[in-house]
Amino acid sequence: MAAPIALVTGGSRGLGKDMALSLAKKGIDVILTYHTNKEEAEKIVTQIEQTKQKAAALQFDVSTIASFDTFISRLSETLRTKWNTERFDFLINNAGVGATIPIPNMTEEAFDMLMNIHFKGVYFLTQKSLPLINNNGGIVFISSGTTRFCVPGYSAYSSMKGAVEVFMKYAAKEFGSRGIRANVVAPGAIETDFNNASIRNNPQMKSFLASQTALGRVGSVDDIGSVVAFLCTDDAKWINAQRIEISGGMFL
Repeated sequence: MAAPIALVTGGSRGLGKDMALSLAKKGIDVILTYHTNKEEAEKIVTQIEQTKQKAAALQFDVSTIASFDTFISRLSETLRTKWNTERFDFLINNAGVGATIPIPNMTEEAFDMLMNIHFKGVYFLTQKSLPLINNNGGIVFISSGTTRFCVPGYSAYSSMKGAVEVFMKYAAKEFGSRGIRANVVAPGAIETDFNNASIRNNPQMKSFLASQTALGRVGSVDDIGSVVAFLCTDDAKWINAQRIEISGGMFL
């Protein structure tokens, strides 16, 4: 029986990298996308193939919606040539960027950039991917703990993530008849290179966030990928239209 296939956007580093590796550990093949760092993406492909799962890396810019049809064509070609299939099973909408911009300093250009990457791109990639997703597959959207609690400077970013959380429910509702599940994973404070490694590079901030978390630490990359991978297994077959916060219990 052929292994399921997952598409992970932004899978060459940070949370996406751990998601890709965690999916492979569950016996799921992975197509990951990268924006600019092809070399790093190919390293992840090699790591996955060493676990005996198949993998491939495709360049993709989630902020450029006009490129999506071309990307879907390249995705289809990769599925045909490497997997001898026309469809995949799980879409992980992970690609993103961070930006700490207080409301008085927000520009239309920065707002549009965040909108294109975190909501418009997610919306239309989901739309264009759905004909390729197998029945009884799934979609995982990556949101943020900051849709529940406020972090100054995250007004636009978190608003886009809030939009994604609403969109997830509509995806679950409209495609449930095909057995396709849709869920949101919302990480809390995670120590990665995200947003210029703002937590890793600021010991004072890291200490404060750890003190505000029930489990007494900030998150690490491997706290997230395993949950995303779980949502792509039969063990999670009855989890649908849910926002799952992975924060260790922040700001309770």
